[in-house]
Amino acid sequence: MSEGIGIMTGWKSVAAIAAAMLFAVPAAVSGADCKQERAVYIDRDGAYELRFAPLNSSSAAASNQFKVSALKTSVVMEGYVMPSEDPVRAIGILMFNCPEGDVTGADLDACTVWQGAVYGMDEKGEMDNLQPEGAAAAERLVLPGLGPAIRESSAWGEGKASVAPWDVLTFKECAT
Repeated sequence: MSEGIGIMTGWKSVAAIAAAMLFAVPAAVSGADCKQERAVYIDRDGAYELRFAPLNSSSAAASNQFKVSALKTSVVMEGYVMPSEDPVRAIGILMFNCPEGDVTGADLDACTVWQGAVYGMDEKGEMDNLQPEGAAAAERLVLPGLGPAIRESSAWGEGKASVAPWDVLTFKECAT
């Protein structure tokens, strides 16, 4: 009889531990569980965060909008993704301290930090153009040349960004 009690007590302990683990560890959220316009990404060094936001316009030329923050600084860059044709690409543009109102092409050139293709990568590592709002969020983003471009921009320097990000950002969370 004491052997049966020991087994019963053992099972109760295992069940209690399993229940504690189930409730103590939050379920991991993947990009597939989030819409692209709510996705938040981080670079491998934890120095940059890229946060998408809804466009709130069905007539916008852009397919996505986002902000890139150089963490531990006040640097926040604004970005947009737009579809292009021939070949079909998701083209991103990232800007810092652009003037308000009517601006010239020279004004935009001066405040553009980076411009290039934006790729989304799924959980299997397959890449494609970044999908527009409403689609499942990519597990990773690839922004070729982002780090060197930031290093050469007005967002770089004393009191600003001082670490260049890697060109691959990983899904961090789904913003509410």
